[in-house]
Amino acid sequence: MIKGKELAIIIAVSIVLAFTISLLRSLDLFLYTLLAVFIVIMINYLAKKVSAFFLDSEIEVGLWEVKRYWYKTHQRFKKAIPAGVIFPIVIIVLSYGYIYWMACLVFDVKTKIHRAARRWGLYTFSEITEHHIGLMAAWGIIANLVFAIIGYLTGFEEFARLNIYFAFFNLLPISDLDGNKIFFGSMILWALLAALTLIALGYAFLLI
Repeated sequence: MIKGKELAIIIAVSIVLAFTISLLRSLDLFLYTLLAVFIVIMINYLAKKVSAFFLDSEIEVGLWEVKRYWYKTHQRFKKAIPAGVIFPIVIIVLSYGYIYWMACLVFDVKTKIHRAARRWGLYTFSEITEHHIGLMAAWGIIANLVFAIIGYLTGFEEFARLNIYFAFFNLLPISDLDGNKIFFGSMILWALLAALTLIALGYAFLLI
């Protein structure tokens, strides 16, 4: 079940993304864009939620924050930078409205030990692995690509495009984004999803 804090973060991020997308196009489309972005994010979130359930764990989404400025442990900012809010605004301005940065959320995983003990034997699955986390993140990307196809076939081309953009930016293997989780969970799976997303992105630019 989605928590109030999670819902608040998702709504806030949806507003930021909808505003940046509508800003250099037409603010008259803000409400439509807001609804579309919210649905896109919820599709991704719910797909992860379901996959986490079947892996005897649960997820909690939060705002993407950058805490380090280099790779060493002590090389940290004094205060985490809310990249999930800053990046969409900066990128849309620098690209003159051509690039919609849509990677704003990350997720943490908590294993349900009591379910693991009951279903799989004591201590089995008591530790979640990078492979499991990567699978959860991957199902979110897959769900967005599937709904991009559904959106295109049903005539909601902008909705299809937003799903593709969301999948593309979240697949970037950086920081705590989904792409990084998938990459370290399975490089083969990441490469496959990256190839499919790039094909979809090219299709979105040329045909949608």
